[in-house]
Amino acid sequence: MYRIGVDVGGTNTDAVIMQGDKILSGIKSPTTEDVVTGVVNAVEGALSEASADKTKVNAVMIGTTHFTNAVVERKHLARTAAVRLCLPAAQCLPPMVDWPDDIRDTVGNHYWMAKGGYEFDGREISALDMSELEAIASEIDAEGIDTIAITSVFSPVSDEMERKAMEAMAAKLPNANFTLSSEIGRLGILERENAAIMNASLRALSERIVDAFGKALEKVGLDCPYYITQNDGTLMSREFVQSYPVLTFASGPTNSMRGAAFLSGKSDAIVVDVGGTTTDVGALVKGFPRPASTTVDVGGVRTNFRMPDVFAIGLGGGTIVSGKGDDLKVGPQSVGYKLTVDSLIFGGNTTTTSDVAVALGLAEFGNSDSVKNLDKEYLEAVKKRINEMLTNAVERMRVSPEVIPVLAVGGGSILVPDKIGDLPVIRPEHFSVANAVGAAIGQISGEVDRIFSLDGKSREEALSEAKDEATKKAIAAGAKPDSIELLDQEDVPLAYLPGNATRIRLKVVGDMND
Repeated sequence: MYRIGVDVGGTNTDAVIMQGDKILSGIKSPTTEDVVTGVVNAVEGALSEASADKTKVNAVMIGTTHFTNAVVERKHLARTAAVRLCLPAAQCLPPMVDWPDDIRDTVGNHYWMAKGGYEFDGREISALDMSELEAIASEIDAEGIDTIAITSVFSPVSDEMERKAMEAMAAKLPNANFTLSSEIGRLGILERENAAIMNASLRALSERIVDAFGKALEKVGLDCPYYITQNDGTLMSREFVQSYPVLTFASGPTNSMRGAAFLSGKSDAIVVDVGGTTTDVGALVKGFPRPASTTVDVGGVRTNFRMPDVFAIGLGGGTIVSGKGDDLKVGPQSVGYKLTVDSLIFGGNTTTTSDVAVALGLAEFGNSDSVKNLDKEYLEAVKKRINEMLTNAVERMRVSPEVIPVLAVGGGSILVPDKIGDLPVIRPEHFSVANAVGAAIGQISGEVDRIFSLDGKSREEALSEAKDEATKKAIAAGAKPDSIELLDQEDVPLAYLPGNATRIRLKVVGDMND
């Protein structure tokens, strides 16, 4: 049986065919505006190259940047109502107060505040007023808005008020989509609220994109389940991603890092993923991306949900090189998907980093005669600048003096030198499609997030019980029992509840059954 990994990037759509741990083929195809055509071309090309029987494909895993791009480009975002449960507290800073004007205007800046919320120890700020919530629902209906984000003060301690508020408003708005902040973010009301509003604004786009993926696979003739990768390296069903599209943010770099770990056999390393426009640098810890410990900025909006710690710089295969001497400039502008038209080696008039790589003999593609007259000293100066940019990015990700490998992946990784500082550089086989490989090896997860009473049991026993429950969920979702391992866990003692209670969040992952 085969499985297919697909990564839909801004420039290229990559696809790989895998059988067990063996990579049978890898294809790059230009990403298309309609999504479907680019995916069809890449998947059909990979199937053809591998001579694989379509009827033996048992799963397709897809990574996409569509939702991140929608936020960055301010496109395809739905008008969203933000409801904060907080009165009489937490009203001096309204929802979306720190958003850039353009994205706030796109989403609509519609917000309401209502009674509710908790203190940090779980005591109520005030009780919910159901008549107040029903009145807010009527106002939202009058505005013609059908996507709503509900945020309660300290809802990670207890999500009860958010759920009750949703039930009350859903009775008045039966066709509306609801996002609860407790399901998205963590402590920090503004950042958690931002993440919830952003998720809600992407719900409609998510349905269209997920349907487009389904149509693309139908067009290829594949009759099998498909999954979307999320930013911790695990997989989501189509139904889950339609509810939580923000969890795909940064899944591209995550796929590349997971793919780099698989291809190289290294579980602790720094990964440099050089694409057509940007270079993403992240750290691998035990084969998974190191998570960010601070708030994460997405399109100018601060959020605090789970994200990998990734540093991006404006350096890629299509990066524009301009000026000379003291005025030499490498990026951040890029010709992007127009590389095969605008660059010197393809008959264009723009000098790019790919032209420099070909002129220095680091790569062989395009027409090398077009760059043979470039000054050697100039080329060396550009390469030195590129090396400095990469070294600074890698050192920023490095947290100890320990010598660990740098894994160079992505089509533009020809720009990465053989050594960065004292760290050796490894380019694994199939490095150019590492992102699609990362999608193909995506694992199934099982998660538990609930309150346990420690009366009559120890903390360790409660954690073990939570792990067993999460493991059963992963197995039921299709994970191999003997491959399951703990990915993440945290427990928060809840002193305000009787019975010495603690809230445990725990996630396990396992390989998909073939």
